[in-house]
Amino acid sequence: MLQRNNRIQRAILSIIGILAGSFLFTFGLNNFIIANRLAEGGFVGISLLGIYLYNIPLSISFIVLNIPLLFIGWKRFGRIFIIKTIVGVVSVSVFSEFTIDLFHMGVQDKLLAALYGGVFSGLGLGIIFRFGGTTGGADIIARLVNHSFGWSMGRTMFTLDVIVITATAFIVGKDAAMYSLVALFVASRVIDVVIEGVSSSRAMFIISDATQAIATKIQDELERGTTLLKGTGGYTGRDKEVLYVVVSREEISRVQEICRDIDPDAFLVVNEVHDVLGEGFNPLKAK
Repeated sequence: MLQRNNRIQRAILSIIGILAGSFLFTFGLNNFIIANRLAEGGFVGISLLGIYLYNIPLSISFIVLNIPLLFIGWKRFGRIFIIKTIVGVVSVSVFSEFTIDLFHMGVQDKLLAALYGGVFSGLGLGIIFRFGGTTGGADIIARLVNHSFGWSMGRTMFTLDVIVITATAFIVGKDAAMYSLVALFVASRVIDVVIEGVSSSRAMFIISDATQAIATKIQDELERGTTLLKGTGGYTGRDKEVLYVVVSREEISRVQEICRDIDPDAFLVVNEVHDVLGEGFNPLKAK
């Protein structure tokens, strides 16, 4: 009963966090990015092009673009991931309307708009990622491409961003596209700061009496490979298994949730890792 209550409290806290992140993200979007006709990456960027070209509200186009991917993702990535993604998509759509007339910052300098827009975007998205949510779109596509072709999620998302920014250059001008790249860079750095790290990947050591169950759930839900290492308790002298897994920064909170559900007494260590090569990350190429 206590464990169930804890899960409910964590779910409520995650939803509140995703809502707060969506509010900050859309606040920066409306007051700095859209107000100065700059661009964003991913599906938000495509929705902005819809605003600039046809005056289609972001609240409509963003949901319409995500609906097909949500159905695909439901089958591939599980219920919890998609539910949090739906919360992120819907909250971004709702707050994109709510924050239009909320505080008119009136920043007309495009460089300042790019910097502050990047800060608010990164802060909002970082909070969403930290609570295990996503804003759908490019994130789901990146996971699908990673599963099918082995491309890293970061590479796929960067490719999509470049395509959107290139399209922006033809529609709103080269200057706006270059300022938009500044905003994207700032946002990416702020995201790293919010979720505590500058590396896109993390190595996790998990010490538990239920490492096999945790490993199985990580493999099933995240499709990440795991390794079980032999260890010995320094105090007890008992043999133990240590679970080793490398995940993306967005997946850290999901691994933590899995450990809480299976063994709340598990001991976790998270390390930054660089140049992760192999299946699910960057391919290991011969020189």
